[in-house]
Amino acid sequence: MIKKHYEFSFWLRVTHWIRVIAIIILTASGFYIAYPFIAPSQNGGEPVNFLNALMRSWHVIFGFLLISITIGKFYLFFFDRQSGVERKSFWDFISPTVWIKQIKYYLLVGKHPHGKGVYNPLQFMAYIGVYASILLISLTGLILYIHVYHNGLGGALYGILSPVEAMLGGLAWVRELHHIAMWIFIIFLPIHIYLAIFNSVYGKAGAMDSIFSGYRWIKEKDKK
Repeated sequence: MIKKHYEFSFWLRVTHWIRVIAIIILTASGFYIAYPFIAPSQNGGEPVNFLNALMRSWHVIFGFLLISITIGKFYLFFFDRQSGVERKSFWDFISPTVWIKQIKYYLLVGKHPHGKGVYNPLQFMAYIGVYASILLISLTGLILYIHVYHNGLGGALYGILSPVEAMLGGLAWVRELHHIAMWIFIIFLPIHIYLAIFNSVYGKAGAMDSIFSGYRWIKEKDKK
């Protein structure tokens, strides 16, 4: 018997899609800041179309949005009742048996394991890496921010983040780490999309639909 199962809460889905939009805009604007490959047209030769400043402003706005939504996601993960299905995935992550079954499933030689949580071990490991990258890119981004904006929040954070900058090897290394973290997202995105489609099509349980509607379809005996 197949029943509809509520898997992802409303706020979990909201934070997911806001994070997706933020990462896309941050990647595009970050590439431009690193290498301004487009020159704006000028009227009368006067430099009035400050495209670099516009890209930097969007980068800052969505950078703080990513930081805010990540803090919200951490709160949901640890304290939200509906997000308990995510926390249960940790026990599947440390289970060798579930790992073996999951790898056999992706190799098309076995069935999908019925884990305790919503994420399989590979997904959970990937998400740990992604959130570690978000923490790294947020930290390095804030250090770069305080060297451009010296008043307000930038000034308040300068004394806190300057020692961290020194621990990371200086501003040049901070910039490199910022770019490396960005490439982690670029590599992760197509893999994530492929595996999500694979699970949805091969598993036939609406796994990918759940990130839109919150629901997927499961066999009643699997739920038990």
